[in-house]
Amino acid sequence: MTQPILYGYFRSSCSWRVRIALAFKGLETEHIPVHLVKDGGQQHALDHHHRNPMHQVPVFEVDGEHLAQSMAILTYIEAVHPTPSLMPDTPMLRAKCMQFSEMVNAGIQPLQNLAVMQRLQNAHGWTKPQALEWSAHWIDTGLRALNEFADSVSGSYSIGDAVSLADCCLYPQLYNAKRFGLDMSDYPRLAQIEANLSILDAFITSDPARQSDTPPELRVPT
Repeated sequence: MTQPILYGYFRSSCSWRVRIALAFKGLETEHIPVHLVKDGGQQHALDHHHRNPMHQVPVFEVDGEHLAQSMAILTYIEAVHPTPSLMPDTPMLRAKCMQFSEMVNAGIQPLQNLAVMQRLQNAHGWTKPQALEWSAHWIDTGLRALNEFADSVSGSYSIGDAVSLADCCLYPQLYNAKRFGLDMSDYPRLAQIEANLSILDAFITSDPARQSDTPPELRVPT
């Protein structure tokens, strides 16, 4: 087996989820940047189209096979490299872990991503501040629901006291919340989980400020 390749973007929250999982499991992977803004968006180039006709990141390449969509990639990684696990032990907790993850993946992230903001501005005449307010609204709405759900399932981390797939999804979304100017004190349970995760190596090394394609002015020493 050749070394897997992760095609992603330093600030893509979906790419970040996969980076967390790879780091948590100690897996070596080549990272190839796909800049979502430069050159009109490198995700639209023909070579990336062949990897993912949706023109999105991340894409995970294993022995010439391409997997797109972060949840599919994470499911594959967990199946092939089950230790250390990112899924709880019981069927109910596994389902709640997926519920938590999908509240981010399906309920928040798609409504606030770059492509939506660009469409609102370019096709519907919205100003950038209006598009930013749109994204902030949906992040806030989702995080308020997620904070309430976390009260019933979380411990030190999103699902009990073990790092899980839910944490891989939550942590980048909270980074986005702060980028859009939201006040983390409105989500106290999530803020505590974030603080607990922030000291773990997998979450530190996968941070957008530490990637090979991070602009110099945003980079911190690795």
